Amino acid sequence: MAVEDYLSQLNDAQQQPTTHVDGPLMVIAGAGSGKTRVLTYRIAYLMQQGIDAFSILALTFTNKAAREMKTRIAEIVGESESKNLWMGTFHSVFARILRAEADRLGYPSSFTIYDSQDSERLVKSIIKEMNLDTDIYKPKQIRNRISSFKNSLITVRAYHNNPELVETDREARRSAMGNIYRNYVERCFKAGAMDFDDLLLKTNELLNRFPDVLAKYQDRFRYILVDEYQDTNHSQYLIVRALADKFQNLCVVGDDAQSIYAFRGANIENILNFQKDYPDAKTYRLEQNYRSTECIVEAANSVINHNQNKLDKTVWTANEKGEKIVIHRSPSDGDEGRYVAQSIFEQAMNLQLSYTSFAILYRTNAQSRAMEDALRKRNIPYRVYGGLSFYQRKEIKDMLAYLRLIVNPKDEESLRRVINYPTRGIGQTTMNKLVVAAQEHNLSLFEVADQANHLPLQIHAGAKTKLVNFATLIKSFQVANANQTAFETADMVAKKTGLVQELKKEGTPEAINRVENIEELLNGIRDFVDGQREIVDAKGSLVEFLADVALATDFDNEITDENSVSLMTVHLAKGLEFPHVFIVGMEDDLFPSAMNMNSRSELEEERRLFYVALTRAKKLATLTYTQCRYRWGKLNDAEPSRFLSEIDHSYVDNRVVESNYEFKPLVDPSIFGDDHSKIRFKKPPTKSTPKRVPKNLKPVSASTHSSLIELEGLEVGARVSHNRFGAGTIVSIEGDGGDAKALIDFDGNGRKNLLLRFAKLDIL
Repeated sequence: MAVEDYLSQLNDAQQQPTTHVDGPLMVIAGAGSGKTRVLTYRIAYLMQQGIDAFSILALTFTNKAAREMKTRIAEIVGESESKNLWMGTFHSVFARILRAEADRLGYPSSFTIYDSQDSERLVKSIIKEMNLDTDIYKPKQIRNRISSFKNSLITVRAYHNNPELVETDREARRSAMGNIYRNYVERCFKAGAMDFDDLLLKTNELLNRFPDVLAKYQDRFRYILVDEYQDTNHSQYLIVRALADKFQNLCVVGDDAQSIYAFRGANIENILNFQKDYPDAKTYRLEQNYRSTECIVEAANSVINHNQNKLDKTVWTANEKGEKIVIHRSPSDGDEGRYVAQSIFEQAMNLQLSYTSFAILYRTNAQSRAMEDALRKRNIPYRVYGGLSFYQRKEIKDMLAYLRLIVNPKDEESLRRVINYPTRGIGQTTMNKLVVAAQEHNLSLFEVADQANHLPLQIHAGAKTKLVNFATLIKSFQVANANQTAFETADMVAKKTGLVQELKKEGTPEAINRVENIEELLNGIRDFVDGQREIVDAKGSLVEFLADVALATDFDNEITDENSVSLMTVHLAKGLEFPHVFIVGMEDDLFPSAMNMNSRSELEEERRLFYVALTRAKKLATLTYTQCRYRWGKLNDAEPSRFLSEIDHSYVDNRVVESNYEFKPLVDPSIFGDDHSKIRFKKPPTKSTPKRVPKNLKPVSASTHSSLIELEGLEVGARVSHNRFGAGTIVSIEGDGGDAKALIDFDGNGRKNLLLRFAKLDIL
């Protein structure tokens, strides 16, 4: 494709950074302003200016983004050239560098990459071996603390040289934190494994300890592009600074208003201080929003303007004005779910929309329950994103553990997972003795198992035989794998280990589902092998597959073409867009989160998160909150989110549902008599603090429900509607007056016997 062909698809603001070749530049890209297109076309432009694809490094935050960009670039410069680009997530690119240079750091090139579950299991083992109190040393918290150390470049040595850190842990009764950290690092190294944070930490170590390695990659990557720069952490920032230092051809793209990953170590200062780091940098602003209506864009602007720590920009749109932001109050979270489900049902029917047009976003995963209940009762198909990943399911982790052992027999966590699954008679007592022997002889657990007959192990002969047989099985897989693709090896493992047979023996629906998951894994591996045939120097090997799986990100779930409503947290929704978006649970202590309201910087991050949520909507955004919400099994009063009152009221349509609640006395008031009815006490005036509600909130009348007793023409066969159960047909009516009841067959919700004096129904 000619340069003028794709440049003509850009506006003036987009063309300027696209055609900027040399020197540092920062692109501040507002929501929906086409930043991915600019990044993609800039890479294509550089290549068409004669810059070698091998000299270009593009870093993204999701594999999905990298794939999409590479596909677009291939359409312009050709597939053979686009394959030569170094493009991918930070972790995948740095893992590739680390595999090539692993020997410098004492690691095998086939090192294992531990995910968060593997890391947590290892931490748990260390805490147990050190006989520490798990109420104080909670494995997940300790793992997260180690992760934060690594992302801040606090090594074990740096930790022990920092009195403030040591004192902080001592005051928190975690004085063994430093020893846990040291043991964790040593165990990973001994197992030939790196965790996700090591991929950044070890790259920093590589570039700082070995100047020749740094020079090599500085010369290779003469042009560096970084997407979502506002989400980089300190470790990523230092790597980019080091690699770009020689030629300074660094292009960063991002939006400070969408920096929402501080809890993962992201540092918004990286983008705010870019001009200080590179005084000669040119700054470009993409301010035209192509995604949303004017109402949504201006409403989002009015909210984010309350942040003090931000870069100057004015996002605008030439799109239609559109409908106002709907703010709806419900009595409870159950009512909130029913309102959202009913709204989706009505909009889908009235506007002839598919359910893929709708998304429900929430601050915490726990909020999905009420939404799912309501959608099911309405027979509305939906899909929840961000639940248990396919690769985190037990049967899949078991299969992957076998495959990882084949590639790296030193992988302690994988060995512990499968040495006795399916059952081989190798119990915990044998494992404990295996661990002791490994430490005494400075061997890996696999090496001890393999040499069980030749080492002075205090285990009986039968257990030794079982250990040797297990090691022999793994070694037979290694021999076969040397001449096979990843699929052929995985297929052999599934059959010869007895994994599939074990599940089939159970015969339960859950076990059958697990067998199907293993089958799906094999399908995925075959697909991966087929795809690798297109890549230069790729072999479709087991090492390549395991690296690909280990580097899959939380955000690589692609929205399917299934006709279903999407449910997800706001964090997962970043980068996505939907015509109609419902943001639920807009209450203080929920959104903004109670955990992030202790400082201005935390509150500003929550506000940016709300800005991201609001700007996912293209046509209509609906914000809902409740008067009461169940938290930990208790019904608590809820306050409207402060963010609601920050939206310019001219862009808002507030809807408050009036409650029909009326107290019904539990005893006859006349029993108290009127002996003291003439006595009156003067009540002192009291000050009451009214509940805060969004400004300009005007009540609207709720749907008029009448008791069926009062409705004329009531008879069997009549069609009625209930606010919880939806539409239905009256099957029978029994009783009189206050005892009257009706049996109603509700569409999709079955038959319900309702007392008519309480039932709020409409005749259809």
